Amino acid sequence: MLKKTLLLLSIPVSFVYLKAQDISVITNTVDVYSANPINGTAKYNAMAGSIGALGGDVSSANVNPAGIGVFITNDLNLTLGVNSNKNTTSLAGNSLHYKTNNTDISNTGGVLTINLGDTNSKWKFVNIGVNYATQSLDNYSESAANGNIKIVDNLTTPGTPINYTFQGHAYDRYGDQSKMNFAVGANYDNRLYFGAGLNFHNSFLSQNDSAGFYSDYDDTSLVYHKQYTGYEEHSDGFSANIGVIAKLSNQFRVGAALESPTWWSIDRVYNQYYYNYDQPDVFTEDRSLVTPMKATLSAAFVPSKNFALNVDFIQGITKPKYKEYGNAERELNDFFNDSYKNSSEVRVGAEYRISGFRLRGGYAYQGNSFDNLSLLGYNNDGSTSNQSFSDLLVGKRNIIGAGLGYDFRAFYIDASYQSITSEYSSPFLQGNIDYNSGYFNGGFDVNSDAYAVSKVKNTRNNFFVTVGWKF
Repeated sequence: MLKKTLLLLSIPVSFVYLKAQDISVITNTVDVYSANPINGTAKYNAMAGSIGALGGDVSSANVNPAGIGVFITNDLNLTLGVNSNKNTTSLAGNSLHYKTNNTDISNTGGVLTINLGDTNSKWKFVNIGVNYATQSLDNYSESAANGNIKIVDNLTTPGTPINYTFQGHAYDRYGDQSKMNFAVGANYDNRLYFGAGLNFHNSFLSQNDSAGFYSDYDDTSLVYHKQYTGYEEHSDGFSANIGVIAKLSNQFRVGAALESPTWWSIDRVYNQYYYNYDQPDVFTEDRSLVTPMKATLSAAFVPSKNFALNVDFIQGITKPKYKEYGNAERELNDFFNDSYKNSSEVRVGAEYRISGFRLRGGYAYQGNSFDNLSLLGYNNDGSTSNQSFSDLLVGKRNIIGAGLGYDFRAFYIDASYQSITSEYSSPFLQGNIDYNSGYFNGGFDVNSDAYAVSKVKNTRNNFFVTVGWKF
């Protein structure tokens, strides 16, 4: 369960005490379990996911399931994704870089169209769509040493202070996340499109948090492991969404969709270290998490058959909430109630057609999920002070997409490039033996009242190729 370690300032004049085993629990709640999916077909990715009032792509079920009702032919497609994830981590004027690469089948789906065939009825089609998308959760950041940060520990050996000099920190998360959509869409009089979907989520992640220290007690430089890491989480979730698209005229369309909260069931396995004990014990626990409900409003301008422009606005309308088994979840919920704000996302995408060619582009911006947060942090000279951050744990996200394709009538091929950037402040080091939350190595542990805070710039460069068959 979450222990007493994290002191945060939600607004400049009031403190909120959150006692957590590991602050990555907060990060993952927002970044993994509550985030909008970023993977889809190459067309979807090229337009930065902005397709809510246009539909006609199987990935539109992520934004507005009414987009499935726009199809008039059967469709099958497969998408190959090549992903590059780079972190540049800066601390005290020193920067370290790390990049991971991943190639996988990132999306596959299909739509079955059922032509109702009754010319006297205004109901034209009922369509069934199935889509499966996956994305990597890999994220590694490494902070450089700062010899000015010296932690004096009087707790491990009372009466014999130990000085620990900070020699670097590493955080490693790896895993993947997937989402399966089942959607039904209907076409009424070629002017109103309705849709409903069921979404099944799955996530696996593993984390490690470690720091290096030089100890003047025995003149050793060792790696110390953060309490409760490494740990693994296996999670399953469920959500549902509904939507509508209205064709106001041949040139203008609007859409609206609502996605329920996602109900997550999380199984965790973690290590717990003990003073004067070289081997950790392994514990398991389960949690239940409900992530925010989301609403989407969309508008599209289609002046001709050759050009289409779409704008989506996605707004979270509830806050994350854990089922309360005890003080740990209660403190988490108090933190989210006080400091979490319902983030919004704006997406703009366009497509231009030249005979069989398709040219696409898009941009998306997602705001931060937290108010200003403050903590007791180390300065570059090793002193400590209260520091305020507007991007603690997670930051704003920018997505730029571009792509092209060619329609061979029965077959089509699309390619896209996607650049995703964000910057955030990453706190670490704080912990206390009284709450089993410090950094441990054998018979010694490091206790720090303050955080070291790195600046992390995350850059993801992704390439996608989709091949599809319409019949």
